[in-house]
Amino acid sequence: MDKQDRVKRKRRRMFMRTAILLSIVAAIGYVFVTNFFMAEASVVSEGDQAPNFSLVNMDGERVELADYEGQGVFLNFWGTFCPPCEDEMPYMEEEWQNYKDKDVEILAVNVGESQLQIDRFANRHELNFPILMDSHRDVLGAYGVGVLPATYLIDEHGEVVLKREGGMSKSMLKISWK
Repeated sequence: MDKQDRVKRKRRRMFMRTAILLSIVAAIGYVFVTNFFMAEASVVSEGDQAPNFSLVNMDGERVELADYEGQGVFLNFWGTFCPPCEDEMPYMEEEWQNYKDKDVEILAVNVGESQLQIDRFANRHELNFPILMDSHRDVLGAYGVGVLPATYLIDEHGEVVLKREGGMSKSMLKISWK
């Protein structure tokens, strides 16, 4: 082995070590940056003003939370892949039928699924309440939702009066407004 081969090997080792070190530094930097921004992201709680959002419903129409100012809103984040979400859907449909003419609206926000998946699910469960599509999970993030299903009861002034993470039974789902 001559001197040139040793120099080439040293350079390769140095290059590999540098690449590995840079990869580790980048990964650590990514973790710190995402944790910093995640910590800065608001988690909506009871007593907070509900962040406004704009999403598309199943008919392709744009819907804003602000459209329901002066009404109570039952805001539910869900997915077709979530068994507790599926369990509470018939109860939500029943409540929607009871409250649809009483200034209370159910908005079911599907998180990240295709319209075909949502359509099949809604048809199978005979759902008639408004379903909004949060394709990129932006609204999910704005509310700081960590567990599905997650439900927020929002009063006519836009204040969150109840926050519930996890599935709800029929008795838990009965809507009661202040």
